[in-house]
Amino acid sequence: MCDNTFGGSRLPASGAKLSGVSLIRRERLIRVATAGVPAVVALAVLLGYCLPSTDIQLANRGSQFSRIAVIGDSYTTGTDEGGQGPQSWTSRAWLLLANQGAKVDADVAAEGGAGYGIRGNRGNLFEDLTVRAVNRDDVLVVFFGSRNDQPVDMQKYPVLVGETFQIARRVAPKAKFLVIGPPWPTADPPPAVLALRDGLRAQARAVGAVFIDPLAEGWFVGHPELIGADGVHPTDAGHAYMAEKIAPLIRSQLAIPL
Repeated sequence: MCDNTFGGSRLPASGAKLSGVSLIRRERLIRVATAGVPAVVALAVLLGYCLPSTDIQLANRGSQFSRIAVIGDSYTTGTDEGGQGPQSWTSRAWLLLANQGAKVDADVAAEGGAGYGIRGNRGNLFEDLTVRAVNRDDVLVVFFGSRNDQPVDMQKYPVLVGETFQIARRVAPKAKFLVIGPPWPTADPPPAVLALRDGLRAQARAVGAVFIDPLAEGWFVGHPELIGADGVHPTDAGHAYMAEKIAPLIRSQLAIPL
């Protein structure tokens, strides 16, 4: 078992850069056999296995699993505020999907502080995380975030986003894209975050991706218990909330024939 609990500094909500760990994680739902029972009776999540950044290839990819990749920031890695290990939104989402009969084999690559144009705590952009996580047989790639991109030149931002999407498309030519914009914990996100949302939405539509707008949908708004004491990062309850939002979005994409 490896220790992924470094970083996670406390930051103010306004203009804050998301903190947290760098994470390359395999998350897979597997069938568990029970003696004397001929059918599949349980599903479990294998968590906490660290893969070197240069070796993220998965073995034993059964056709019964839907292969997906997730790219994100500390809203995906989890922080000291919540969402670490089995409490993360990804882990919870896989369980929700399993309960609906959807078996997922996922690579999750996320890094605190990272964005499309801002390097994270370990020096990576979403582009770098995409290279590490996306595989040729993926059927879905999920991009989530990021408010970290607020300092990026908005003239360059669309290019950086577009290049990241093109890398994913070259690696996984048949994959669908689900692009989730940056969330904000209050009803008054700053203009820079709104601009990021608009630019990201345009690039997502340009590549035929499904775009989800947490700002327009009011994710976290009116629910202070979902955000930690730093005013930025979700609690365990916040990660459960994200899982309930995102799992159906993933399910809807997996239900569309390739």
